[in-house]
Amino acid sequence: MTFLNLKELTDCIENGSKVKFKVKVIPSSKVNLIEFCDEFVKIKIKEKAIEGKANKALVNFLSDELKISKSKIKIINGEKSSIKTIGINL
Repeated sequence: MTFLNLKELTDCIENGSKVKFKVKVIPSSKVNLIEFCDEFVKIKIKEKAIEGKANKALVNFLSDELKISKSKIKIINGEKSSIKTIGINL
């Protein structure tokens, strides 16, 4: 799925839908930030991509932004890649 903004994504989640979407993670950024693009959601994370720290920071950041439990967010594909598939299952 592709989303144009955070509201579209949160509305889809609030409707109880199982949501899957692609993200491009940019680790070692100056700020944590989410941007919506045509093909994927671009997420900048402060944490470095060492020993899964960026993945953990990604889940924490999404949890905070979407106001859902971290346990509901899964990295389905791309654990060691900058392009990941995220699944959210309420």
